Amino acid sequence: MNKIKVLIVDDSAVVRKIFSEELSKYSDIQVVGVAPDPYVARDKIVALKPDVITLDIEMPRMDGLTFLRKLMKYYPLPTIIVSSLTPQGGKLTLEAMDIGAVDVVAKPGSAYSVGDMSAQLADKIRAASKARLIKKDETSDIAAAAEPIRALSQTSNKVIAIGSSTGGTEALKTILTKMPPNSPGIVIVQHMPANFTTAFAARLNDLCQITVKEAEDNDSVTPGTALLAPGNYHMIFRRSGARYYVEVKTGPMVHHQRPAVDVLFKSTAKYAGANAIGVILTGMGADGAEGLLEMKNAGAGTIAQDEKTCVVFGMPKEAIKLGAADKVLPLQQIASEIIKMV
Repeated sequence: MNKIKVLIVDDSAVVRKIFSEELSKYSDIQVVGVAPDPYVARDKIVALKPDVITLDIEMPRMDGLTFLRKLMKYYPLPTIIVSSLTPQGGKLTLEAMDIGAVDVVAKPGSAYSVGDMSAQLADKIRAASKARLIKKDETSDIAAAAEPIRALSQTSNKVIAIGSSTGGTEALKTILTKMPPNSPGIVIVQHMPANFTTAFAARLNDLCQITVKEAEDNDSVTPGTALLAPGNYHMIFRRSGARYYVEVKTGPMVHHQRPAVDVLFKSTAKYAGANAIGVILTGMGADGAEGLLEMKNAGAGTIAQDEKTCVVFGMPKEAIKLGAADKVLPLQQIASEIIKMV
């Protein structure tokens, strides 16, 4: 099996050392080089032809965002952003995702142990190596092709549960910006580290007709609002009488993830049953596949994103293999299908 060739671009010698040592533990990944800044990285990319690069945002001589813009224009490569767990780091990371980065990992030594970080980084590199880099004009075409959606004539007691990973930030934006102001309550797990979900929720809130917020423990799931699971916490869907709400808690990682889509989907199947709609979007691995099947078996309507519009056709593929998806649709049709199901 050909190894995935990785170039680590970071001005921190400590980060370069930790990443190199941890990734060397995986037989399918090879660190072919390291670079302390974008100028060295440029020459090494040409010479070593890596499959994936990890890129620090804050570096001397040239910042990571400037380098990423040049890279995506002249030599597109799957790129994982390495960022500090700060509000500013979250904003810069979202800008990097807009430019074309496929995923983000927190700098080691923050909310995650080195062991947890190692497994997550390896999974992200595997996903990035399979990523289909979608050009900005392509996302514009997808948005233009989306069907117009009218507001619902009445609010229902339905709930919409969505799970996504690699490529999910843009996919979620495509869907949520099309949801009418009185859409059913929405609960979302997007694989992202802590603080990045705070910035992501705020960005979506600025773009959408619905309210989007990072979930807090005991938040009610109400029409016109989407709750995004906070990074490094699982989000569990609950019901008390007629009230839907979420529980936000720590706990073991599931599929190397916290938050995990399966945790959300399985609890939604249990407490919402046929009143739910489950949607699984682009991402590597199998997180959410079993949960979506449980939702379907409980009577929920279920949707999986199709291969052509996924950045990584992993999570939807596994759900489809299990027979968990009622419908397999291109990204641009999913919002309108959700409304039809409602």
